[in-house]
Amino acid sequence: MIYRLKITLTGSRPPIWRRVEVDGNISLGELHEVIQIVMGWTDSHLHQFIFDDIYYSIPYPGMEDWGMMEDIRDANETTLQQVAVEVGAQFIYEYDFGDSWEHRIRVEQIKEPEAGVFYPVCLTGKRACPPEDVGGVWGYEECLGALQNKNHPEHEMYSEWIEEPFDPEYFNLEESNRMLSFLDFYKVFKREKALVYTDRQGQYLTFIRQARKTQEL
Repeated sequence: MIYRLKITLTGSRPPIWRRVEVDGNISLGELHEVIQIVMGWTDSHLHQFIFDDIYYSIPYPGMEDWGMMEDIRDANETTLQQVAVEVGAQFIYEYDFGDSWEHRIRVEQIKEPEAGVFYPVCLTGKRACPPEDVGGVWGYEECLGALQNKNHPEHEMYSEWIEEPFDPEYFNLEESNRMLSFLDFYKVFKREKALVYTDRQGQYLTFIRQARKTQEL
């Protein structure tokens, strides 16, 4: 079955979102790759899915040493249809635990696949993905304010950092689908450029997890 998903970047005003269709048999690990492509992220940071307080991610070297495996289920071994079983189901995808880009994903439709349609496919979307490492939603707002005001004390700094003209309203649907059509090549490239997380990053991830558990008590 084909799942239609709406992916919305939480806290973005006006909303930054994408609507995609994927096979329900897709693993959460593969869904992560789809989200990275259609949103416009660069897959440079840690991520996780959250379904009813259950966490899913891709196991990284050293996770067992950091005591993380008991808290995280393998996203590569879990399919979308196993955890989102009905229309209306919602879950969280979080990318970059420093900036904490939280995406709320809702299942809008479950249907039979259409003949001649390549899945995954992006149907539509609005607005550009924020630059990486800009400081989360609030940092992004500050960045836009500086870019749009030549008299802002940090205008030059942000302009040089981003390098190219940045249009917050721009989203290229055709380019997103072109990249999705090369998803298999993207996976090979990703394996060749696989991130190796350091002990310090593992300790940071453990700290974040423990802090959230404390807040839930």
